[in-house]
Amino acid sequence: MMQTFLEFEKPVQNIVEQIEKLKEVANEGEVDLAKTLKDLEKKLSETRKRIYGQLTPWERVQLSRHPDRPYTLRYIEHLTEGTFVELHGDRTVGDDKAMVGGFGLLDGRSVMFIGQQKGINTKMRQYRNFGMANPEGYRKALRLMKLAEKFGKPVVTLIDTPGAFPGLEAEERGQGEAIARNLLEMCKLEVPIICIVIGEGASGGALGIGIGDRVLMMENTWYSVISPESCSSILWRSWDFKEQAAEALKLTPNDMLQHKLIDGIIKEPEGGAHSDPDAACASVKKEILSSLAKLAKIDPEKLVERRMKKFCAMGRVERVKSTSSRRKD
Repeated sequence: MMQTFLEFEKPVQNIVEQIEKLKEVANEGEVDLAKTLKDLEKKLSETRKRIYGQLTPWERVQLSRHPDRPYTLRYIEHLTEGTFVELHGDRTVGDDKAMVGGFGLLDGRSVMFIGQQKGINTKMRQYRNFGMANPEGYRKALRLMKLAEKFGKPVVTLIDTPGAFPGLEAEERGQGEAIARNLLEMCKLEVPIICIVIGEGASGGALGIGIGDRVLMMENTWYSVISPESCSSILWRSWDFKEQAAEALKLTPNDMLQHKLIDGIIKEPEGGAHSDPDAACASVKKEILSSLAKLAKIDPEKLVERRMKKFCAMGRVERVKSTSSRRKD
């Protein structure tokens, strides 16, 4: 399968191409290249550790958008092992293809999975509206959450969106109200909710399915009120300052954890989730199972109370009075 490499991944690309050529030579002839291949693979591992160990915020944003990165349905397929049953429609307007959801078995336990789906190629991205949901998408998500609550099933949301769809028709159908309604209802949902940012987490489009008992981010993702490009265009009237904007927005998982806006970071395989999607899915599954085991022990009423306190505590500002007194002559 043809791999896609970003600009800062060029050193990795060079080594990967050398390994592939050597493997072709080894298959065609009787030359023993095992030692050379082993040395190159060791060099590849070291190069990946060096590059991915010192990523800038903008490089993490690029990785979150990597075309080979697994999307929501890939994760759901791995987590449920073919038991996922997708549910459709918001019972009002239609079925938003950018938002997917349904029940699936996670290690024998029924779970409601909900998330944005971007699409794996150009045609599918257009079909999925690039993961940008309309109001009916958020209303579908809420309908499915309420269904899960009715049957006492936990909810897992997978966040990956450049934002809610900003079109005129979306505003006419109540985009802001739909997202605000989700925030309110998710706070009150009497079942465990786990939210995981698996790619981009932009603005209210991400927050519309992002209120949970456990909010987690994968290692190479971002979560912010605005994208670096949009921030740059507003502040500098140009996209040329997107790297500075990414740094200033403090949108990386480490920044978010430091400010207590998320509960944890899910480590990705060496080289990022796109280098080994199955390993990335396995890490997500392990974290979900661990979180569900802890949340299942908490009384529903206590669960709601804790969730509300958690989000109400975010963004608090304390004013400190100056202790210095004014000198009198």
